[in-house]
Amino acid sequence: MRLDFYLSHVTDLARKAAKIAASKKRVTVNGEIVKKANYMVQEGDVICLDDVQLAWPSEGYYVMHKPAGYVCANHDPEHPVVLDLLSSHLGQELNIVGRLDKDTTGLLLLTTDGQWLHRITSPKSDCGKRYRMTLVEPISDEALKELEEGVMLNGERDPTLPAIAERISDCEIYLTIQEGKYHQVKRMLAAVGNKVELLHRDQIGQLTLDADIQAGEFRELTAAEVAYF
Repeated sequence: MRLDFYLSHVTDLARKAAKIAASKKRVTVNGEIVKKANYMVQEGDVICLDDVQLAWPSEGYYVMHKPAGYVCANHDPEHPVVLDLLSSHLGQELNIVGRLDKDTTGLLLLTTDGQWLHRITSPKSDCGKRYRMTLVEPISDEALKELEEGVMLNGERDPTLPAIAERISDCEIYLTIQEGKYHQVKRMLAAVGNKVELLHRDQIGQLTLDADIQAGEFRELTAAEVAYF
C-alpha cells in the first residue's frame, strides 16, 4: 500500500500530515529515507517514523457477495443481517461500507477502519458503483441517454449526477453512479418510466466482485485492494 496510506493507519497522522512527514525525511523504510508519499510498502518492510519502528496495520477489510434476503444492518428484529454470515468474532467489529437493499445482491465491503469507510461513502468521493439490472420493460436509447445526463428523482431538489449507462440486452443494463441516494438506482429507472426487477452490484471503484465468490461468502481484501480507495 502507499506509504501515506500506511502511516495514516498506524499513527495518529492524517493523510496530508503523513505526506508532510515523509517530505521532511522523518520516515525510513528498511533503513533508507523515503520522501515520496506514493512509495509502495509491503508487509515485512521495517518502517520507522522519527526512528520509532511502526507495526503493520491490523484493521480488517473484507469483500462479501451479499445474497438476497439479508439486510445491511448490525441488527434487525425481522430479517437476517449480513453480519450473520460472518464469523462471530468478525461481525461484532465490522462496519458496512454503504448499503444494499434487502433483495439486492452483489459486492459489499466491510471494515473496522472508519476513515477508509468515509473515503468510499463520502459525497465528495469519486468512487463509481456499477449495478447490473434486469428491467420489467425494454429500455430505449433515449432513456439510457437521460440516465447518463442525470434525471430528477421524486422528492429531490437537484437531478442526479451524470452516470454511465450500458446496454446488455433489451431489458438488461449496467448503470454506474457516483452518488448513493436512498434507493437511487430504482428511483432513476422509475424516473425514465421503467422498473427494476433484479439488481446486482458487481463493482465499486476499481474493485470487481470475484466470479468465484458465491452468494453469502466473503474474503479478506489484499493490501493492494485496500489501497484502491
